[in-house]
Amino acid sequence: MKVIYYCYGSAHTSVLAAALHVGLLPLQKKADSETIKNLPYYDQVESDQIGSPILYGEDDLKNQVYILGLGGERKLMKQILYNYLELCGVNTNDIMLIGALTHANLWTKVGGFLSRRCGIITLGRPLTIYSLLKEYDCYVDLVLNVKQRLKQIAKAD
Repeated sequence: MKVIYYCYGSAHTSVLAAALHVGLLPLQKKADSETIKNLPYYDQVESDQIGSPILYGEDDLKNQVYILGLGGERKLMKQILYNYLELCGVNTNDIMLIGALTHANLWTKVGGFLSRRCGIITLGRPLTIYSLLKEYDCYVDLVLNVKQRLKQIAKAD
C-alpha cells in the first residue's frame, strides 16, 4: 500500500503527518519545535515540486509513505490523479490519499504563505511550527486513524 499525505505545497501539514506516520515524531507526546523544524522537507519544498510525490519513508507494516502538494485545486487534482492512475492500469485500491490540511488553522496557512510564497522564512517558519504544535493532537489522531485502516486492510488480505 502507498499512503500519500497531501496538502497545498507538501511543505508543512503533509510533512508533519508523514513524519508522525513513519515514526520521526512521537505519537504519545507532543514534539518540540526544533524537532519539527529539522524534519526532512519541512518548509523546504519548492513550488516546482508541487504535484510530484516525494517518498518520505516506510511504516512498520512496510507501506510506503509519501508527501504531495496538490496546490489550490486539491479536490480536482485528487480526482485527476486517481483517473490517470486507473488509465495507466494501476490499482487505485493500493493507494490511500489522505488530506493533511484538514486541521491547518489560519496561522499555519499565513506562515506557509509568508515562508514559501514571500520568502520571509524567519517569520513564516516559526509561525507554521507554532500553529502545528497547537493542532498536534489532531494530526496524531489523523495518523492513528490511517494506521488503523491499514491494519484492517492488511488483516483482510
